Amino acid sequence: MYTEKIIKPPSGYLTLVLFLVLLAGGIFALTQESFFAGSAILVFDFILVLPGLIIVNPNESRVLTLFGKYVGTVKSDGFFWVNPLTAKKKLSLRARNLNGQQLKVNDKMGNPIEIAAVIVWQVKETAKATFSVENYLQYVNIQSEAAVRHLANSFAYDNLEDESADITLKDGADKVNMLLEEELNERLSRAGIEVIEARISHLAYAQEIASAMLQRQQAAAVIAARRLIVEGAVGMVEMALEKLSQKGIIELDEERKAAMVSNLLVVLCGDKHVQPVVNTGTLYN
Repeated sequence: MYTEKIIKPPSGYLTLVLFLVLLAGGIFALTQESFFAGSAILVFDFILVLPGLIIVNPNESRVLTLFGKYVGTVKSDGFFWVNPLTAKKKLSLRARNLNGQQLKVNDKMGNPIEIAAVIVWQVKETAKATFSVENYLQYVNIQSEAAVRHLANSFAYDNLEDESADITLKDGADKVNMLLEEELNERLSRAGIEVIEARISHLAYAQEIASAMLQRQQAAAVIAARRLIVEGAVGMVEMALEKLSQKGIIELDEERKAAMVSNLLVVLCGDKHVQPVVNTGTLYN
């Protein structure tokens, strides 16, 4: 495993001046019919001086190798001169976005889902990105897809499938994103890549089960709403009976209490408007 070695080469401006001086000297020697000296100066100038000049833009780097051996990395932006015999590979240090494609995978409960992620990453260690993997761009794409698939397999889509789950893909957004970022950093560290941010950008059931799951969610919502209505109705009936008893408005036997409770529950729990019935007789007729 290669370790990045940052070097600071000398400024290229003095070398540029030297290049221009040698160029003028070589041309002058040729004009004086000193062809050997002039040719030697120009060959030295264009082979050993000029090729060593490099320009490093902001958020870029140059990875230098000499005869197959890693020499170092230039990360400082500016104009420099390095050994002209070294191979100089440009490597961008800018942050990049990876908008992952939608993947069809199974969640923890085996349900097919569609999932995609957006990843912000950058090259952190140029030596690893250059020498530890064949193509670091392809490596990022493949490992990111593998991490998203592993994440989807590790958690259920929602609590309808796994009621005891502390984290689900649907409701645990921040925690899921953090776990995805941690796994990506672990996977991509071999290539010297740092993940700045990773977020789930698309999450849905696969088309073949989407309508069935929607019906199930709607049924669960109706059941939850009915449960709440019943709990509230029972509380209201209990409060009504307690108030009638406290204020002595009317005395009801057990049979009439049961009838009153039944009627109140029908009124309070029904999903349609009820029609009132006026009793013109006595309480028992």
